[in-house]
Amino acid sequence: MNKIFNLTLLAFLFGTNIFAKTPPPKPVLPIPTASQLAWQKLEYYAFVHFGMNTFTDHEWGEGRAPATDFFPTDFNAKQWAKSVKDAGMKGIIITAKHHDGFCLWNSKTTEYSVKNSKWRDGKGDVLKDLSEACKTYGLKFGIYISPWDRNHPLYGTPKYNAVYKEQWRELLTNYGEVFEAWLDGANDGKRRMVYDFNGFWNTIRGIQPNAIMFSDAGPDIRWVGNEKGIAGETNWSNRDNEGTFPGFADEPALNVGEENGNSWIPAECDVSIRPGWFYHKEEDAKVKSVQQLMNIYLGSVGRNCNLLLNIGADRRGLINENDIARLNEFKAARENAFKINLAKGKITTSNIRGNDKSFSVDKLLDNNFDTYWATDDNVKSAEITLDFGKETEFNTLLLQENIALGQRVKKFSIQIWNGKEFETISQNTTIGYKRILRFPKVKTDKVKVIIEDAKACLTISTLEIYNAEF
Repeated sequence: MNKIFNLTLLAFLFGTNIFAKTPPPKPVLPIPTASQLAWQKLEYYAFVHFGMNTFTDHEWGEGRAPATDFFPTDFNAKQWAKSVKDAGMKGIIITAKHHDGFCLWNSKTTEYSVKNSKWRDGKGDVLKDLSEACKTYGLKFGIYISPWDRNHPLYGTPKYNAVYKEQWRELLTNYGEVFEAWLDGANDGKRRMVYDFNGFWNTIRGIQPNAIMFSDAGPDIRWVGNEKGIAGETNWSNRDNEGTFPGFADEPALNVGEENGNSWIPAECDVSIRPGWFYHKEEDAKVKSVQQLMNIYLGSVGRNCNLLLNIGADRRGLINENDIARLNEFKAARENAFKINLAKGKITTSNIRGNDKSFSVDKLLDNNFDTYWATDDNVKSAEITLDFGKETEFNTLLLQENIALGQRVKKFSIQIWNGKEFETISQNTTIGYKRILRFPKVKTDKVKVIIEDAKACLTISTLEIYNAEF
């Protein structure tokens, strides 16, 4: 049994290449946990802002509106889940409590919740309905509760930390598996609260150890540093987190990570499909265009991040028709852009690890993230040449590193054959889990990817090429 277990563990860390005659590359620390790697593969999921602000037409409520103001006339969590699933998203993170302190579940920690609304005679539970709807549609379920609470009488005192932990206990105990626990460092400017963040992390980890924990600076995933949905062209999943905390808002640091950071804390890009985060009727005509959403996708998923796209449910308790239409158009645009992979033909390289077929360059084209091309230990730069066999037009190139072994590539370029020589059309830095490059359309019969510098030997799992209309 121990031998089988060890082989299974090694297979997870190193992919199918474990069975190669040549030993696989050693990991370059830090590396992702199993939960972090599974999270990264989700790529794209929804934030849903819904609560008291929906009915008061605010973004940051003050916690003074009566609980009876919360009254969705046609709440339907299955409509949310179906809309998200149809849009190609992998999960939903719900604002279970925003800064106003109103709870979308019947919390024992406060009277400011759905239990004192007129919705379903005070017996409704948004979290229960949504968690069940996510299960029905095969979606991951995540939760955000703001640490700032503008209603709770204990806020601003040390006793409030126990209240907030208890709210997490309620949510993580009663609604099934939570894939992401989301909190920020929001704080009252007048009643400054000293948060027990370590206690918050311990509470969450103790109940649901596989839940990924987000805050501005981690501990499991970090904010990208802006609400535009755009990461830096250089983006390391590594961070040195000493001295940082939830509420840490240094965009230059968060946007690019740190090449030699000692912790694996990849970035998440949060951005709203509308100007605001909560639903406002006057924004029905201000939903982001497909072009804007495609640019965000390329700047987030295409730069080693996950995309958390916000949708504000309306006063009916439904995802609005305007948002649904745009989400579906965005999905169609992505599917069209990445429909036909042109990366076919004869592929060669300057180095293969141990000349072992298990690490051969054709692993880049096998549509399997867990297999990868690797170089010898001392080879930190190498070339990959793809001969299409005929003149081919394209404008998009996608690369993936096998990040289970750590992020390595520091600098790479793309070249095309112009009939006389190879000329450079794109110069870049990091790859990470996924890098999508877009450039003016070119025609050539050969393309070359040159890895110019890396932290260690190369482990590249995917090469895809498209002629996309963006």
